[in-house]
Amino acid sequence: MPADMNDYFKKKRPSNSNNGSNSNNNGGSNNFENPLNNLGKGGPWIVILIAIGFAFFVLKPFTIINSGEVGIKVNTGKFEQTPLKAGLHFYIPVLQKIIPVNTRIRLITYSDISTGALGDSYRGFEGGLRRNPAISVLDRRGLTVKIDIAVQYRLKAETAPATIEKWGSSWEEKIINSKVREVVRDVVGQYTAEQLPEMRNEIAAAIETKVKQSVDELPNQPVILASVELRTINLPTKIKDQIERVQIAKQDVTIAEQQKEKAKQMAQKAAEIAKGEAERNRIEAQGEADKIRIEAEEQAKANKLISSSLTSELLQLEQIKTQGKFNEALKVNRDAKIFLTPGGAVPNIWVDTKGKTQTQRAVSVEQ
Repeated sequence: MPADMNDYFKKKRPSNSNNGSNSNNNGGSNNFENPLNNLGKGGPWIVILIAIGFAFFVLKPFTIINSGEVGIKVNTGKFEQTPLKAGLHFYIPVLQKIIPVNTRIRLITYSDISTGALGDSYRGFEGGLRRNPAISVLDRRGLTVKIDIAVQYRLKAETAPATIEKWGSSWEEKIINSKVREVVRDVVGQYTAEQLPEMRNEIAAAIETKVKQSVDELPNQPVILASVELRTINLPTKIKDQIERVQIAKQDVTIAEQQKEKAKQMAQKAAEIAKGEAERNRIEAQGEADKIRIEAEEQAKANKLISSSLTSELLQLEQIKTQGKFNEALKVNRDAKIFLTPGGAVPNIWVDTKGKTQTQRAVSVEQ
């Protein structure tokens, strides 16, 4: 304890003489003693340190910013525009405070289908998930259509203090939710319900482009959009039934066209096969005719050569050869009869008289 406080307690301590008189007057001892004197010289400092530690624990003048977050320091109600990065940061209790803000990728869905529990288990460390009802939109004819959409985005860390200062803690509702609903109603309202399934890709691209453009045009670009995904277009039941009937009719027409095309292709194939078969037969007949013609021509040439080479002496020689063959045959069958025709005009006749039935063999001899 400081020296001036020790002096204070010494001055307050009564003297021995006074103690005697007081004891007589009061009938007892009323001596006052400083309890810190029993702790020794270092006692006051120990008490001060304990008090500081207790105040540090109770007031907790520090906070830890996690990765994926930034801290916003508030000085007597005024936001500092420089965000605090991840780490340990101190502040003055009562006069200052630090607000942690999640800057990770966040997801907001617009759907009537429940997909499980969503929440922030550790100060937004695993959070950033929001689910809103599907967006109800009127098409060009005034029919109600529900759009299921998902948007991924994150708070821009550099401008987070200015964003929270301007838009507050409900910045998602004011920036993302309002812009998405406005753009979806504007884009989908340009089409009829029947056109929505066919124009799905064009509608999805238009919604994503316009939402990003609408958010980026805000001062300081407070939010960065990662993606805008059109997931489902829920049409009225009557429109669904009508579209199904149209699709079935189109499928029937497509099947008929396919069958017609198939029959046409089969007919063309059969015609090509018949044409090929006829061409093959023509080529084969032409080949056979050419073969016969060539053989006849060659035979005529051969006959011409043979006829030009025949002489009377050559014919007599051939006659002698034929006679020799008959003589050899008579050695085997002595009952046979041979009729020779001189000059070679009529073939020689062989008559086998050995058996009951006569077998005539005609042997032509070229002369």
